[in-house]
Amino acid sequence: MAKLGGLGKGMAALLQVTEVVDETKKYFVCPIEQIRPNRNQPRKHFAPEKLEELAASIREKGIIQPLVVTKKEDHYQIIAGERRWRAAQKAGLHEIPVVIREATPDAVMELALIENIQRQDLNAIEEAQAYRSLVEQFSISQDDVAKRVGKNRSTVTNSLRLLKLPENIQRDIVEERLSMGHARALLSLDCPESVEKARHEILQRQLSVRATEELVRKLKVNPHPAPAKRMQQPDLLMTALEEQLQKRFQSRVAIRKLGAKGGRLEIHFNDSDELTRIVDLLEI
Repeated sequence: MAKLGGLGKGMAALLQVTEVVDETKKYFVCPIEQIRPNRNQPRKHFAPEKLEELAASIREKGIIQPLVVTKKEDHYQIIAGERRWRAAQKAGLHEIPVVIREATPDAVMELALIENIQRQDLNAIEEAQAYRSLVEQFSISQDDVAKRVGKNRSTVTNSLRLLKLPENIQRDIVEERLSMGHARALLSLDCPESVEKARHEILQRQLSVRATEELVRKLKVNPHPAPAKRMQQPDLLMTALEEQLQKRFQSRVAIRKLGAKGGRLEIHFNDSDELTRIVDLLEI
C-alpha cells in the first residue's frame, strides 16, 4: 500500500487508499476542465489581488506543487489546492498537475479542512468555521480537533470564540479591516451596543490594537458614555448687533444671554476718559 505522508496525526487512518499497481496513475497532468472544486472547501474568500499575484507567478514558473484530488464518476474533485486551480485558470493554463487520493466523502471533507488549517491557508474566520465543522460534522471534541490539526486546545477554543462576534465584524476580519488583536479585544465586551460602538470608533479613527484595548476598558467601566457636548452655534443676529455697537461706541461690546429671554449688554472701557466718551454717545 502506498505510504501517506504529511497529513497530520491520524489522517492516514481516514483515507482508504487502494493498492496502486501503476504509480503513474496517482500523479499526472490533468485537463483543467475536468477538475471541480469541493463544495465543502473551508476556504470561501479568495482575495482578487492575491489570485492575480499567484496567476502571474504561475505564468512565469508554472504550478510547483500539484493539486490533491479524488476521482469522481466524470471529473476530479479538489481536496487541496483550489486557490492554485483558480489562479491557473486566470493564467490561461489548460492542464495542471494533480495527485489522486482515494478517499471516502467524509475523509475528503476532513482532509480538506485539516490540510487548509495546517497550511495556514485560511483567514481567521474560515479557520474558526473549519474547527466548528470538524466538531459538528464528526462529533469530536475540541481536544480531538486540536490533536488532529497539531495545535493547542486553547488555540482552537479562542478561534471558535470569533464566531460569537456579529457578522459585520466577522466580515471586517475576513476583509482585513480588523485584525485578530482587534477581535480579541472586542470579544471581552458583553454588550452588543458596546461592541458596535467600539467597532465604529476603531474604523473611523483607525485605532491600533493597543488603543482599542484602552477603548474597551473604558466601555466596560462606562458602557453608555454621555455624548460629547456640541459647541453652541453662534447667534448670527446677536453677533451682527455686537459689531454695529462696537462701531458706534468704538469699544468692545458683548451681548450676554441669560436664560430663554433675558440677558445683559456689556460696553467695555479702559479709563475714565473712555467712559465719558461712551456716556456722551449715549446722550445721558
